Amino acid sequence: MDFLKDFPKRMKSAGRYAVLMNNSFQKTTWKQYGIETIDEQVNWIFTVLLFLMEYSLREENCTIDDIAEFIGTVNDRYYKKQYSYDDVNQLADFIVNVILSNSGSAMYFKSYDYEKKEYMDIHINYIGNKIVYLENGIRRTSYYLTEDGYNMILSTMELENNLKLTVHEMLFKLHLERADYGRAVNDIKNVFDQLRIQTQKIQEAMGKIRQNALAYSVEEYREIIEENIHTVEETRQKFKAHKELVEKRVQEFEEQDINVRTLSTEDEDSLNRLKEIESYLVRALDEHQKILNEHMDLKSLYDMELENYSNMTMVQRFHFRSELYDKVLLDASLLEHMEEFFQPLFWKQMPKIYNIGKAFEIQKRIRKNTIEDETQELGFDEEEYREERERLLKERLEKYKGSLKLVLEQMMEQGSTSLAVLKEKIFSENKEQLFPSLEIFREIMIELLSAGELDILQLQKERSEFLMETPENFQLNEMVLDIIEENHWNYVKKILISRSEQGETVCFEQVKNEQGEYKNIRCSNVTLWYEM
Repeated sequence: MDFLKDFPKRMKSAGRYAVLMNNSFQKTTWKQYGIETIDEQVNWIFTVLLFLMEYSLREENCTIDDIAEFIGTVNDRYYKKQYSYDDVNQLADFIVNVILSNSGSAMYFKSYDYEKKEYMDIHINYIGNKIVYLENGIRRTSYYLTEDGYNMILSTMELENNLKLTVHEMLFKLHLERADYGRAVNDIKNVFDQLRIQTQKIQEAMGKIRQNALAYSVEEYREIIEENIHTVEETRQKFKAHKELVEKRVQEFEEQDINVRTLSTEDEDSLNRLKEIESYLVRALDEHQKILNEHMDLKSLYDMELENYSNMTMVQRFHFRSELYDKVLLDASLLEHMEEFFQPLFWKQMPKIYNIGKAFEIQKRIRKNTIEDETQELGFDEEEYREERERLLKERLEKYKGSLKLVLEQMMEQGSTSLAVLKEKIFSENKEQLFPSLEIFREIMIELLSAGELDILQLQKERSEFLMETPENFQLNEMVLDIIEENHWNYVKKILISRSEQGETVCFEQVKNEQGEYKNIRCSNVTLWYEM
């Protein structure tokens, strides 16, 4: 029965069609526009989806007026139905807001999970919308394709996400070598589509993590991280080579005749297609850099959200809508016992703490000045503020580096080290360096455990290939490389990190946090060792 593994993933692809078709077939409104058969319905829906995809890829606003104008043009040229101006606008609104958006209601497809032995709801969403302001200041709703919409349109080649990019790139290379520039243009567009989908997928993942990081599974996070790494590794060097080849061929065409007009019609068409390919390659390289930046932002966001939740392990969380609101809607008699729900909020008295810092803050005027035109001169030096901010950032990063360096030095001396060894040998003498603050040390340990393994050679290669901006926060990989290079530990190939298999814990006493409070912390014993 292994072939039923990951069945919900397959059903998500099938569900995109099933939900859309079911939502369309039940509507009798189609007949008002002379659309009688299922075939006509599907053709109209996918025609509009392709139009939305074209605008989404170009990152241009696409309002209901644009869609209506497109439907009118398509009808006049191909379908020849007798539509008035109002009919076209109503048909556009019907397809977009009723069929594709389900009148604003969420769409789900139930898939049976054979591993969990239960049905699970798969959320389907074809298009999204946002409020935009046009040049004349008019407020409009702009529509765009979501990840589900893109995947449904591009699913004529139903492959794994990692393979889609590889296959399209291989086809592009083949057609480019054979000078079949017409097909090469379509191939490079497909490649760019895949990169844009990956970017949007990262952005949607970050949105889910911000809403509730615990609802975003580790498997989903691992999958998108692997896709990002595969995309970054597969694109940059290959596309650079393709770009150089295209530029060389463009130059050859232009050198044949200084005046392009003297080229034959076929050569002129080839030259125009090569220039289009060149522009898409430039955009693909830019999208590659965007994916790399979004990848780092996703990693930082996920780590930060999990750390915040780890600080609240004693707090029991629940979903207010599903646990309270929906149940009350089903049975209103539950309102009689609402005091049982709110009673825990009043078990403990709220602490009354006087913040002495408030007494020394500059007093601000609560009411507005009666004289509105009174001018005030602010003593604010932007340059001084920026320098002070950079100084504080540098000092904080030095604390991270000092703590991490002390850990790595102990590992290099003995070949391996652990938190238990650090507690026994250096904690009492180097407490301030090892624990500049409880938060800094905890972030270092979380980053090390999340990495699990640091391939030094691979990290050095990545840093040599990419131009990275100076980080404004702690970056484990960059700091480890800096420490290794400063101490000439060039023989280190890998650093490995894991929790102790015995499940033992280590207790550090009287450690100061960033609020100046002293805490005793108990944590799992973490072991570090290196390979040459």
